[in-house]
Amino acid sequence: MRFFLFLIGFGLAVSGGTIMIMYLNLLSAGYTYKDYLMFVWTRPECYLFIIGLAVSSVCIYYPNEMRKNNER
Repeated sequence: MRFFLFLIGFGLAVSGGTIMIMYLNLLSAGYTYKDYLMFVWTRPECYLFIIGLAVSSVCIYYPNEMRKNNER
C-alpha cells in the first residue's frame, strides 16, 4: 500500500514539476521572476508538485506500522 501511495505522490510531483517548468517560458515573454512566482502560486495545477512531495515524503519517512508490530 505504501509503495502504491509513493507512486501516486511521485506522479503528482512529476506532473506538477513539469507544468512549473513549462510555465518558465513566461520569463522569455517578458515576465520577471516575481511575476512568474505570483502566477505559479495562483495556478491550481502547480499545487500538485507540493502535494506530491508531501505524499512521497510521508510514504518514505513515516514509520511502517507492520514493522513496529513484528518487533514486539
